[in-house]
Amino acid sequence: MKLHDLKPAEGSHRKSKRVGRGHGSGKGKTAGKGMMGQKARRGPGPYRTFEGGQNRLVKRMPFKRGFTNIFGTEYETVNVGRLADWPASREVTPETLLAARVVRRKALPVKILGDGELTQALTVRAHKFSASARQKIEAAGGTVVELPWEVERHSRSRGPNPSMRNAAAKAARA
Repeated sequence: MKLHDLKPAEGSHRKSKRVGRGHGSGKGKTAGKGMMGQKARRGPGPYRTFEGGQNRLVKRMPFKRGFTNIFGTEYETVNVGRLADWPASREVTPETLLAARVVRRKALPVKILGDGELTQALTVRAHKFSASARQKIEAAGGTVVELPWEVERHSRSRGPNPSMRNAAAKAARA
């Protein structure tokens, strides 16, 4: 086989239809777009969910698009692998993780996840641990200390926020 023997498979290449090039072409005058209307004009047609100006289904039922758990807790996550080169003399706490810029937001609780390996014994203090992280830390000879985390629920009524009502009591406890 030589280069001049190469040719595409039969029927794989077709000439493109030249629209709007006279009656003889079979697609003259309106170029196959019918007699007027929005879809006959130049440019793209209406958007996918368009229903002729009627309020569309995706707007009528906004609750159908996803779900947000308003009571869910968001965590700052740290994998065990990030703690592999942590000095054994220093305790791992949310404050030391923040100082080392391993976590960014101090307002969120810290959760330790089990991705990676740990060889040295560390004392890890965090708000939550995955089962595999707990197992890896203890297997390396370290200790796991779970810190309490109080979720402040905001008032759903029109009254003042309950977390602010007890601000003086919380300040006295701390």
